[in-house]
Amino acid sequence: MAGLAPGPFAAMMLADMGAQVLCIERPAPPGQAPVKPAANILFRNRRSIALDLKKPEAVDTLRQLIDGADALIEGFRPGVMERLGLGPDTCLARNPRLVYGRMTGWGQSGPMAQAAGHDANYIALAGALHPLGTADAPPPLPLNLVGDFGGGGMYLAFGIVCALLEARQSGKGQVVDAAMVDGTASLTTYLHANRAKGRWRDARGQNVLDGAAPWYHVYETADGHYVTVAAAEPQFYAELLRRLGLDGEDLPAQHDRTGWPRLQARFAEVFRGRTRAQWCEAMEGSDACFAPVLSLAEAPEHPHLKARGTFVTVDGVVQPAPAPRFSRTPADEPKAWVPPGADDAAALADWGLGAPELQRLQAAGAFGAA
Repeated sequence: MAGLAPGPFAAMMLADMGAQVLCIERPAPPGQAPVKPAANILFRNRRSIALDLKKPEAVDTLRQLIDGADALIEGFRPGVMERLGLGPDTCLARNPRLVYGRMTGWGQSGPMAQAAGHDANYIALAGALHPLGTADAPPPLPLNLVGDFGGGGMYLAFGIVCALLEARQSGKGQVVDAAMVDGTASLTTYLHANRAKGRWRDARGQNVLDGAAPWYHVYETADGHYVTVAAAEPQFYAELLRRLGLDGEDLPAQHDRTGWPRLQARFAEVFRGRTRAQWCEAMEGSDACFAPVLSLAEAPEHPHLKARGTFVTVDGVVQPAPAPRFSRTPADEPKAWVPPGADDAAALADWGLGAPELQRLQAAGAFGAA
């Protein structure tokens, strides 16, 4: 079921790995400008049809499609699919092996289940936003990477695959309740482990991973760009000092927290002495644990990522390639999204519904290009 970022991202991950995915869109409002198909990257590698689910004929067709599916993905508030007559009880009664994937922010239960929200809200409540940033400023928003895509879409895709594997043994499907607040909390497991060991201070800007450590930090260069260092291990820290030209200087010890401000100021001074390109030439590929901070436009042009094919170009649109990689069954190059209406008959035929069903939907006004 077409929706916002996390659900389509989970479907993209599955489609990238070879799953046959059909997206159910809403018919577009009259006069809405069409989307450039190749730019709709989250919807790549799948077909889509537009169904007006206010029409009983469309709901009936969708039930038939679900009857033949291994899994369903929906991202509405709890109860919406039930009101459409497409809730898990109904669908599992018709298709007992169905894996019913539900993507929400707050989950299917709990006092906030019906509340509106977005990525920033979910990661805030899960405790993932608080540790980010410096002590003297509000925590910065990490785009919508942590909640929508990390804690949401990736956990939904993982849950669906797990449930599909279990269904092979049991012959029974089930509901996958993928809540972004749950997935985001799961992403903080390592931080909770460090806190339990007494290695994490529950305040911003006082820990190794949040930028307090001078050897795990972001520094500005002479040309206004930025670079990162993450030389945590002693041998890597020694290499960092050597490449900075500081290995013979009287500096605080690596793990002397009282000396971190002085050490960070010295590192900042040195990094400001050269351009980003010059630091890349001096440090990239070494054990100093170094990398430049690249923009979305710059990253695909980096030699390492080009050599690995980390990004691909599809119909003129640069985008990340499918990940992860497989030695025996590599993923095909992505195919651009095909808007509903471009191949409706083929899309329905893929799922066992022929021309008569298409004609019935068109006659009822329940089917149309989105």
